[in-house]
Amino acid sequence: METIKIKQIRSRIKCPAVQKRTLDALKLTKMNRVVEHKATPQIMGMIAKVRHLIAIVD
Repeated sequence: METIKIKQIRSRIKCPAVQKRTLDALKLTKMNRVVEHKATPQIMGMIAKVRHLIAIVD
């Protein structure tokens, strides 16, 4: 399965609790942290939920 790298580029300070939980589930707890996940439908759904806070890196 293909892997995808995700980087948090915006702060979570004024985000709703649901989006903070989603970032925690993606293991994004700090700014500029890069994590790698498999591109499953569940992960892609989480990415879509917080797409304004993250960026996909190569």
